[in-house]
Parts: sequence; structure tokens; C-alpha cells
Amino acid sequence: MTKTAVVILNWNGRKFLEDFLPSVTAHSTAAGTEIWVADNGSTDDSVSFLKQNYPQVRTLLFDKNYGFTGGYNKALQQIEAKYFVLLNSDVEVTANWLEPMVDFMDSNPDVAACMPKLLSYHNRTSFEYAGAAGGFIDKYGFPFCRGRIIGFVENDNGQYNDVRDIFWATGACMFVRSSVYNSLGGLDSDFFAHMEEIDLCWRMKNQGHRIVVIPKSVVYHVGGGTLPNNNPRKLFLNYRNNLFMLYKNLPAKAFHRTLIKRMLFDGLSVGMYLMQFNFRFAWAVPRAHFDFYRNLKNLRQKREKLQQVRTVEYHNERYKRSIVIDYYLRRKKVFSDLMRE
Repeated sequence: MTKTAVVILNWNGRKFLEDFLPSVTAHSTAAGTEIWVADNGSTDDSVSFLKQNYPQVRTLLFDKNYGFTGGYNKALQQIEAKYFVLLNSDVEVTANWLEPMVDFMDSNPDVAACMPKLLSYHNRTSFEYAGAAGGFIDKYGFPFCRGRIIGFVENDNGQYNDVRDIFWATGACMFVRSSVYNSLGGLDSDFFAHMEEIDLCWRMKNQGHRIVVIPKSVVYHVGGGTLPNNNPRKLFLNYRNNLFMLYKNLPAKAFHRTLIKRMLFDGLSVGMYLMQFNFRFAWAVPRAHFDFYRNLKNLRQKREKLQQVRTVEYHNERYKRSIVIDYYLRRKKVFSDLMRE
């Protein structure tokens, strides 16, 4: 069995492959490492580019776009390795990026997933929005990171260079123990894209596994490559998938308490978008709630199964306050300020 499989999911990303695959092939030469590209039904010349320029990279070709979740699940079902590395196509890796992660997981069998330090490709002294130096979540389900709270992104001055447990690892570059990934059924394909990695990490933590950030490994992420941040479809997926995730992973009573507050926060978001005359964004939020209720029967079945195998109720990495209130009203924009309280 291969020890480490670096798996890049591609969809019409020939330019990203051209720009970033050289760093992956150059810096992923450790023994027992394979590089894979799983193509999600691209209609550009990604596949021909790979065959002509990277014959050493193994490929899986799908008939259509199965999204981030479905694409990775289909790919990883066909790959045998001790560790999977889910790597976005718009990530530049650096020398020695693999070894610290693999060594740590070898030495810590209770760690199910880990991530490197994620810096911005375009501003290389700044953390990158999608993961920074490790992911956390607040009491109402809003995610944030060491180095990025809502819209405020810190510069990397070495302030988060310690190895520590986190709540979630970024899907832009996530190392996952294949045995745990497979036992949990992988990513939830109903998510399609966005927040699927947080849901997976929460399921891992509910079964007593650890998630860790290892900042000795550094990668640079473009971000927003296939679905830009100003896309109402992305907003819809984020709001809907967040509700999916909360319903699946919280005990029933805790979810109902949380939902009441979430409806208030989400209603405020709608009001904000309306005041900005951004009607497509405003409609994306209630549409997300409608779609959540439409999927409730399926979600209930998933939750019942997950709650039966849950072994851990309390997670130290779940922030006990509202990050929204702390950010907007209490002006807490730096992760280290949150942790002093």
C-alpha cells in the first residue's frame, strides 16, 4: 500500500495545474508518495495537458462534475494509501511540506487529520482566509481561524507557530488518515462544496479523534479559485451546509437552541444585504433555510446514525461565545485576544 497519496481534484483548472503542479511534483518526492489528479468532468484541456506534461502523475477521469465532496469520495474509493492529502489545485507547496505532517501522524495514532500553515499566495506574509493557522467554530456554528476572524486576516509574524489541537482542518490542504476517512464514509456528498471539511472534522472529533495544525509545514493558497467569494451560489452553500452540519453533529436539544439564535443572525444578514441592494445575496439566505428543511428527512437519518456512535460530547476547541458579537460589537479581531478570556 502507498503510504501517502496527494490527491488534487480538478475541474476546468488547466491554468492552476500549469502554475502549481510543478511545486507539488518537485516537493513531494518522499518515498511512498504518489501524486494523483482526479478530474471532475473538465471541458477544458486539463487532461491532455496532464498527459503531455506530467505522465508520472496518476489520473482518474470522471464523467461529470461531482462537486468537491462527490469528486473526492469517488477518487479516494479508488486509491489505497495510509494517508490521503486533499490538496486544492490552487495551492503552492514548499520544500519539506509533507514530512512534518506524515511524521506527526505516524507518532500520534489518535490524530485523524492535520493541516499545515496556510498563507496567501498573493500576499505571502499574510494568512489565507480558508484555513490560516487552524480552524475553530463558535457556539452558533460560525467558523473562524487562528489568523482570520470573519473579514480580518492577520499577517504571519510567527505568532501561531505552535503545534496545537484545532476544531477543523482546511479542505484546501488536509491530511487525513484513510482508515478514519473510510470508516466515516468520507465527505458528505450532499454538501457538494463548502464546509464539508468542517463537518468531517466534527464527526471525527465526536468519535474521539484529534485534529491538529502543524505550522512547520507551509503552503500558499490562492483561494476562491472555482467559485469566487462574490457568488450568491457560494453564499447559499455556506449557509445551507452550515445548517446541515449543525443538525447532524449537535444533540437534538442543543441544535434546537442553536437554531433559534441562528435564525436571528441569518435574518440580520438578510437585512444587511437588502440595505446594500444586493438582492441575490439576500435571497440566498432564506433559500438556504428552505433547502435545509427540504432535506430534513435525510438529515435526520444521518444524525441518528451519528449520535449512536458518538463518544465525546464536549470539545475544548469549540468557542463558547458568539464570534459574530465579539467581532462586530466587542471589536475582537485577533485570535489571541479571544483566547485570553
